[in-house]
Amino acid sequence: MCGKEVRKIKISEKIKQFFNWQSGDQKQSLPIEGDFGWSSLGINPYHYVSAQEALRNSDIFSLVSQISADLAIAKFTADSPRVQALIDDPSVMTNGHAFWQSMYAQLLLSGECFAYRWRNVNGVDLHWEYLRPSQVQPLRLNDGSGMLYNISFDEPDIGRMESVPASDMIHIRLMSIDGGLTGMSPLNALSNELNIKKASNDLTMKALNTSIASNGVLSITNGSKVSDRDKINLSKYFMEVSRDPDAGPIVLDDLTKYTPLEIKSDTASLLKQADWTGTQIAKVYGVPDSYLNGQGDQQSSITQLQGMYANALNRFSQAGASELDDKMNAHITVNLRPALDPSGNNHATMIQNLTSSGILQSDQAVWLLKQDGFLPEEMPNVKKAPQPVPMPPPAPDDDESSDEEDDSMKGGET
Repeated sequence: MCGKEVRKIKISEKIKQFFNWQSGDQKQSLPIEGDFGWSSLGINPYHYVSAQEALRNSDIFSLVSQISADLAIAKFTADSPRVQALIDDPSVMTNGHAFWQSMYAQLLLSGECFAYRWRNVNGVDLHWEYLRPSQVQPLRLNDGSGMLYNISFDEPDIGRMESVPASDMIHIRLMSIDGGLTGMSPLNALSNELNIKKASNDLTMKALNTSIASNGVLSITNGSKVSDRDKINLSKYFMEVSRDPDAGPIVLDDLTKYTPLEIKSDTASLLKQADWTGTQIAKVYGVPDSYLNGQGDQQSSITQLQGMYANALNRFSQAGASELDDKMNAHITVNLRPALDPSGNNHATMIQNLTSSGILQSDQAVWLLKQDGFLPEEMPNVKKAPQPVPMPPPAPDDDESSDEEDDSMKGGET
């Protein structure tokens, strides 16, 4: 084979590698991207808010921190002991609560979160490793039969893995517009609001910085002419007298007049604009804005607000439960009560109401309270005193019964 033919073969192989062409039983993969029709609505799909920038906003930080912590507190229960042990302690680098809070915080910020499943040769999970979205590139198989992932690990000894099958990944997604392949970040809907908030903050700071930092104005009337030095001396003397607690009341003549300064209405309105974006952020995540220390809905009770927050937590938790149910081949259920009712008082009140209405017996109520941890397991059961058994009425004598029958027969004959 001549050199030109060898060179042509090498060039053709490079071209095939460049276009991600693979022969045999392997399949072609394509990156998942596109605007999915957003451009037709006049929306730039690539205009997003970074997580670092979003967490500088106190409302977003407060909301993401609270929801992710509550989701980490929620109890995920699997019908397999092996899967349950992995859910309770998935990482070798940190504890279970910190791992899941990080996962759900990334889910709320990016719309999706990732973890790699380290497994042994038999396919049994050993532990999971959290991955940032910047470390993962989702790929779609060309025939639509599944997904692959290219992963860049932080550990130099591991480096980069390509064409990782979806079965080796935990990929939790929020709302998707590509058939559930990837999740969409809620921050995309807040780009305009956060830009307005930033401009409002800059305008407010400029108004405060350029305002006159003085307590009031001491004016001299009736056309009196006073030199600059006398004005300064008069101002210093007035401030010394006004701040001296033992000086008594301030005395002014007809030639002087003092007017205290107040915050102008336009500056005060700028300071109130910070509450508007907090309401928008709460609306995007589907939680009551009272959880951002706002005024909230004055028409809603505390129970209604807790119910709305519970619905939001359930939506986010079911995204994780569905992914775990699919990848771990186990049935996953979520109990939000540890996050919504940590003391158990509301649950105990509900059981008390069911007992009072006769739906539950007292023994059943005690059993439920023990199962939920409200009462200790070793708590002894109350022994009830035995109730006396009522005696049946005495049976009538045979002689009396026969006399009654004779009387009835005689009465019938007459």
